[in-house]
Amino acid sequence: MSSSKRVETKLIHAGELRPRVHGAVTLPIFQSATYEYGGEDDYHDIRYIRLNNTPNHTVLHAKLAAIEGAEAALVAASGMAAISTTLLSLLSRGDHILLQDCLYGGTHDFVTKDLPALAIEYDFIDASDPASWESKICKNTKAIYVETIANPLMRVPELAAVVEFARSHGIVSLIDNTFASPINFRPAEMGFDLSLHSCTKYLNGHSDIVGGACIGKAVLVKNVTRKLNHLGGTLDPHAAFLLHRGLKTLALRVKHQNESALKIATFLEKHPAVGGVNYPGLKSNPGHASAAKWFDGFGGMLSFELKEHDAEIADQFLKELHLPICAPSLGGVESLITRPATTSHLGLSKEDRKKIGISDALVRFSTGIEATDDLIEDFDQALKKISARAVH
Repeated sequence: MSSSKRVETKLIHAGELRPRVHGAVTLPIFQSATYEYGGEDDYHDIRYIRLNNTPNHTVLHAKLAAIEGAEAALVAASGMAAISTTLLSLLSRGDHILLQDCLYGGTHDFVTKDLPALAIEYDFIDASDPASWESKICKNTKAIYVETIANPLMRVPELAAVVEFARSHGIVSLIDNTFASPINFRPAEMGFDLSLHSCTKYLNGHSDIVGGACIGKAVLVKNVTRKLNHLGGTLDPHAAFLLHRGLKTLALRVKHQNESALKIATFLEKHPAVGGVNYPGLKSNPGHASAAKWFDGFGGMLSFELKEHDAEIADQFLKELHLPICAPSLGGVESLITRPATTSHLGLSKEDRKKIGISDALVRFSTGIEATDDLIEDFDQALKKISARAVH
């Protein structure tokens, strides 16, 4: 497919098998663990489900690479399978990595609890302060890792500076692009070496699978693929089919979620019962100028705290809501709401959460595709009930 095609078109047509399988408009599920030997002379080219090369895998690989404007892509059994396998393909004993200080809890846990056992060193950096990074670089530094929109405080790093820093030091630039999705930001276009995704979230969009992806330079993706082939974190064909189906509506879903989240964040920012809102689409947000410059949309994720900075009051507020489901994860068609201290960042100690600005009362909201006004009305009635209780 021509690289000039827009992302909405690539989501539907990129990577699809030609000719179609027996004329089927939808790619079938290839529920076969093994395939006839075709003369392959490399172990990783043998057609076998664990080697990530069934038709369900290869179509996804081509489509994901196309929508981010990258050379290659790979799907994995989960977002953490993609993240951990990528890091293990880049780092070995004695190596060092720099990472944004505010990260998804699973990534933070893997780095702080698993990498040291492999004699791999790490340092956290303030991703909004490029001048401070130089003091953390070491002779054995191999990579720098950030999130497009940090979970759960919605901070936007100095992304262009990350790419330039990596190039100037000859290290690999990695970015978790889950929160933005390829609709809002395509890391390869800025020059990032590898982009990572939890496909469980926006890419699939229906809260019915787990999956992950690594997208970027072909030589690096090849190395990650070989590591994944040995570790075995392969995406099941049926999950691949559901991800393939979900991708086709990605642009429609994310554009609505962008618009809806901005309206909800604006409402919350003005509400007297709300103490503060984290959303890059708000002009009051420290990362707004950068997000407006680099992104095509500000995403469907936001977080906030009530005026009463109390975890129990936050829980009461969650119980008063009718539409958002109180559950972990994000990026689905249904709105989800949670306290990160009890879900995504439960693995961090209270001290570590406090150090990076995640209070126990912080609420994270994933905007679904419900009517925006209905969500705002629901937030309003819940906030009024909490406020009334505070008065009494």
